[in-house]
Amino acid sequence: MKIIKELIPYLIIIVVVVLIRCFIITPVAVSGSSMYPTLKDKDVVILKKFDKNIERFDIIVFNYNGEKLIKRVIGLPGETIKYVNGILYINNEKIDDVKLDSKTDNFYLESLGYDVIPDNYYFVMGDNREYSQDSRKIGLISKDDISGVGVFRIFPLNKIGIVK
Repeated sequence: MKIIKELIPYLIIIVVVVLIRCFIITPVAVSGSSMYPTLKDKDVVILKKFDKNIERFDIIVFNYNGEKLIKRVIGLPGETIKYVNGILYINNEKIDDVKLDSKTDNFYLESLGYDVIPDNYYFVMGDNREYSQDSRKIGLISKDDISGVGVFRIFPLNKIGIVK
């Protein structure tokens, strides 16, 4: 009986950690260079799982063919999207895209078979546009496949901070 009393605090800690990781936040390691220069291979970000209020330019993690991919949200449900001469247009209005070092080829949402992004779907791209497997190749991302929003980098230690 004494052993059980001694183990209770440790069991409570384990349960709390598991619950936090399952429902609130969890670390995710970046794999590959598709989000360079914002995120590099082996960076670790904290993923916010409890709030899926997704906004343009948020960095999200989603499931695709059994793997977790990290990309930036460009297009939201109900919008039209196109890139012309490297310029982003949402609903035919020029939008200042995130600062990128790579070129974005011309792209039209119609090439995926849509006039507008359907409800509960998002158009995502990697920041390293020339080397990113993103919505231009894999299609729109369902909200149901989104694990959460990457909000804070915890590794490497010299880059700790909010991810933008």
